[in-house]
Amino acid sequence: MTNHITTTWLGGMKFESTNPSGHNLFIDAGEEIGGKGEGYRPKALMLSALAGCSGIDVGMLIKKMKLAVDDFKIEIDASLTEEHPKYYNNVAMHFHFYGNDLDEKKLQRTVDLSVEKYCGVMEMFRQFAALTIETHFHNK
Repeated sequence: MTNHITTTWLGGMKFESTNPSGHNLFIDAGEEIGGKGEGYRPKALMLSALAGCSGIDVGMLIKKMKLAVDDFKIEIDASLTEEHPKYYNNVAMHFHFYGNDLDEKKLQRTVDLSVEKYCGVMEMFRQFAALTIETHFHNK
């Protein structure tokens, strides 16, 4: 399968990028380097893609396993190299699950399956970054 996107310059540092889903997004630099901050930053967008990819995996597995979860979120902290081209060399992902009666063992399995088997974006990140994965359970 091949994905095709078109990214069009809108002037300054701002671009509009198509997506196969039909939803477009804007990319812009911060004011500190001449942009207006009217869109996603490219490197941060990569982290959102990582969280979204793994989140979709986990969400599908929660549904398939019929697990009781009130909410879950993924937080990512990532550090960039000092030299150009700067890229993420350390990425820490924190999966947070919230609920009254969390099945911690099965929820951990959903994370493990995403991290080890299903998430293609995770596999891409493995090519250039050290990944740390932590799971946190918040029983109400």
